[in-house]
Amino acid sequence: MTKAVQKITLSPSRDIPFNKLVLSQSNVRRVKAGVSIEQLAESIVQRTLLQSLSVRAVVDSDGNETGMFEVPAGGRRYRALELLVKQKRMSKTQAVPCVVREGGIAADDSVAENDERVGLHPLDQFRAFQTLRDLGMTEEDIAARHFVNPAIVKQRLRLASVSPKLHAVYAEDGMTLEQLMAFSVTADHARQEQAWENVSRSGYDEPYQIRRLLTENTVRGSDRRAQFVGLDAYQNAGGGVLRDLFEHDDGGWLQDVVLLDRLVTEKLKAQAETIAAEGWKWISVAVEFPYDHTHGLREIEGRPVDLSPEEQATIDALNAEQAKLETDYQDAAELPDEVDQRLGEIESALAAFDDRPMLYEPTEIARAGVFISIDSEGRLSVDRGYVRPEDEVPATDPDVGRDAHASSTEGHEEGPSVQRTVIAVAGSAPDAEEDDEDAARPLPDRLIIELTAHRTLALRDALAENPAIAFQAVLHNFVLTAFYRFASSGSCLEIGLRTPNFPAQAPRLRESVSAKAVEARHEAWKERLPKSENDLWDALTALDGGAQASLFAHCASFAANAVYEPANRYNQGRVSAQGVRTRLDQADVLARAVGLDMVQAGWRPTVDNYLGRVTKPRILEAVREAKGEPSAQLIDHLKKADMAKEAERLLDGSGWLPEPLRLVVPGLAPAEQEGEAGSLPEFLADEEDRETTGEEDPQQLDAAE
Repeated sequence: MTKAVQKITLSPSRDIPFNKLVLSQSNVRRVKAGVSIEQLAESIVQRTLLQSLSVRAVVDSDGNETGMFEVPAGGRRYRALELLVKQKRMSKTQAVPCVVREGGIAADDSVAENDERVGLHPLDQFRAFQTLRDLGMTEEDIAARHFVNPAIVKQRLRLASVSPKLHAVYAEDGMTLEQLMAFSVTADHARQEQAWENVSRSGYDEPYQIRRLLTENTVRGSDRRAQFVGLDAYQNAGGGVLRDLFEHDDGGWLQDVVLLDRLVTEKLKAQAETIAAEGWKWISVAVEFPYDHTHGLREIEGRPVDLSPEEQATIDALNAEQAKLETDYQDAAELPDEVDQRLGEIESALAAFDDRPMLYEPTEIARAGVFISIDSEGRLSVDRGYVRPEDEVPATDPDVGRDAHASSTEGHEEGPSVQRTVIAVAGSAPDAEEDDEDAARPLPDRLIIELTAHRTLALRDALAENPAIAFQAVLHNFVLTAFYRFASSGSCLEIGLRTPNFPAQAPRLRESVSAKAVEARHEAWKERLPKSENDLWDALTALDGGAQASLFAHCASFAANAVYEPANRYNQGRVSAQGVRTRLDQADVLARAVGLDMVQAGWRPTVDNYLGRVTKPRILEAVREAKGEPSAQLIDHLKKADMAKEAERLLDGSGWLPEPLRLVVPGLAPAEQEGEAGSLPEFLADEEDRETTGEEDPQQLDAAE
């Protein structure tokens, strides 16, 4: 016999005047959460009461109803109505829809009402916002009516622009809200779907990885080129920008890289044409110049434009104000914000006076040139006054310069002229995909040159910081020259003083920590030394022993050469393989003496400077050495480009270094060196063996060429 199902009976509802309602002590909500009482009251004004109150009759001691009703469930709605009565926006006798409960426990009703309430799913929320906007409401109207920040509405509407297929994945819990947010960087549904297919299959589906995949062919808004041109100018020219409303995006991603480069070139050319009117012989223009690009050029002397009486008065007033503020707050543990801000403004204003234009002799301008580029902050950088060796005029004939200038302007109108303006935007094509997957293949010669260029610059910086070692290194060089007839070619200090050039420019070499330290030290000494070389001896004599030693170390550091040079057809006549090997060995000795640490010097493996330049097994080897086999297995299935990007992230902060940058400890086998898991490439030993036997390996020679 089937048991009958007992049917429920719902509690009756009725309208009760508000002044007959009181808040029950059985209401469990004590702490405010979510929308405030004031916001809820405004919502009731706009929409009336959307949910009834749950009430129970108040009885006296004999169990008789008193005509009053308590509210155990719906306390926030009760308080919102109470606020409207106090504001005289609702009558105290206004009928309120209520559900009258008789059985059960009041506190249980209160808990159930709060626990069983389910918030709106984010997908439903941003679809609802999309519907409201389609009905004519602005983003600000939606925000005001639903008591959220307009930025939240913009974010939700942006999520509504994601592909419906990805919405379906999110609705089925196939991806997180953070992942869905990442896809909103672009509005291209096909691109979104393709990216999801790639990341979901590979397992590399973190939000930052999704954003990076969707923006891999763009330029960050923080890039020096974007800062230089300006986002408005780029967009006015028709360039598109991807924006991330959910995370700080440094100005977004500029999609049209070709357009951006064209705008940069046009703006640089316009600046060059303006500066050409000053009469310079040549102007070299690039987005950025390599480190030491002025090597071998003579910098002409100029003098700052004289200050006007008004400018001098302003400087005096700023100095006086700065001195007073520093005196008034010299004992303060921390400067007030307004004082700290004012001191910063004063420093900036004084610095602007220091950077005023320079004046040069017209005859010097006629044979000198200018470098125009963009600094790391995206500002125009103009470096005037460099003379090339071929443009020098013999000092014995002071009239030659004037004659040369006259001949160069003969037949032209009087006034400044520019013989030649060179506009060149630096750039290099990416390396081709490596087909050779042999992990034992030696590192490419150019890559070793670039890595050891970084090491040479860091070695120079470290040597300059160790005067005693610098003295000893130079003394060692002198002893080799005086007592060992054939040994001088193997020294890594090229005393002369000749500063060796870098045969290849490593990425970001000019902006490295070492380069900036060397340049800052050089400029500081340049300020201390006399302008005329005739006064130099007396100036050096006036320095104490410590200052002389520091200056000696700085000068000696420029001779350091730890750059690898392959013995190919271009330099075989200049240096032998044995000479290269000996010089690099002595560079290791010097590096150990100064305690050179390339990690401390600021070098870290990136796609540009290493990971994108080697084979996949080399990338995996690096990750394996630094992070272990599990980390290497995370990326071993990826294509090389993706593998290199992920390896950069995994190696960040690990302190891992490629073989040419490691500090070699004598007496240990290569595999026993600290942080090293494999041997160095054997191309140097191969060259030494071939030199001994008189044989050449055609395959190795082809690789070198």
